[in-house]
Amino acid sequence: MPIRLELPETFAARLSASERPLIGLWACAGSPITAEIVAGSGCDWVLLDAEHSPNGLESVLAQLHAMSAYPAAPLVRPATGDPVLIKQYLDLGAQNLLIPMVDSAEQAAEVVRAVRYPLTGMRGVGSALARSARWNRVEGYLGRAGETISLTVQIESAAAVAEAERIAAVDGVDALFVGPSDLAASMGHLGQQSHPEVVEAVLRSIAAGRAAGKPVGVNAFVPADAERYIEAGAAFVAVGADVAILARQTEALVDRFIPADDPASPRSSY
Repeated sequence: MPIRLELPETFAARLSASERPLIGLWACAGSPITAEIVAGSGCDWVLLDAEHSPNGLESVLAQLHAMSAYPAAPLVRPATGDPVLIKQYLDLGAQNLLIPMVDSAEQAAEVVRAVRYPLTGMRGVGSALARSARWNRVEGYLGRAGETISLTVQIESAAAVAEAERIAAVDGVDALFVGPSDLAASMGHLGQQSHPEVVEAVLRSIAAGRAAGKPVGVNAFVPADAERYIEAGAAFVAVGADVAILARQTEALVDRFIPADDPASPRSSY
């Protein structure tokens, strides 16, 4: 007789149950080893990024396997909100999706349709073939698949900030996540995520989501920014990324032992 399984609770459920903001890290290296190390750090959630990182279906699946022994919630960010891509990530067992570049309530509604089965959605039915239902070992998966999935959409442009409350109000959108990097670029402040106008736009997005009754998260690798957004009511915050931590910490270690002005240092050729 096959084992009957229950899937882990969704990121949305964890947000709802938490009495404090959930702190997350990005896993961008495309490595199951790195993802496992990050998941074991004690953070609340880990973003497996397939938008700006060398990740595809197979590598994300390997990282989900590696993280499955740890309590951190895995979020998966596809490169786009394409319905076919969403279907594939859901079928390989991604329960918590973060969809980038959602600029309107209408676009958010289409993403919601992509994560739902008919008649309320367009997700293709392949649960008997897929890890999402553990190959039909999750009892009644088709009838309650929506309970096993959480959907977060990204606010990453000035247009999205203006639409944030309408986007948050879309049924099926569980949370908003503000991306200050692309937001800054859209506002004419490329590379200036801490510019006062960008910070104000992030704060407006947090307020808009909260007004609609939805949790809002933000990417904030600068600790002062993270603290500011938590104080403003952010429900979840990403505070670092594996590749950035590796880059900065290795630089700091080398700087301690090799002076930057050492003519024999490889850095002198920069």
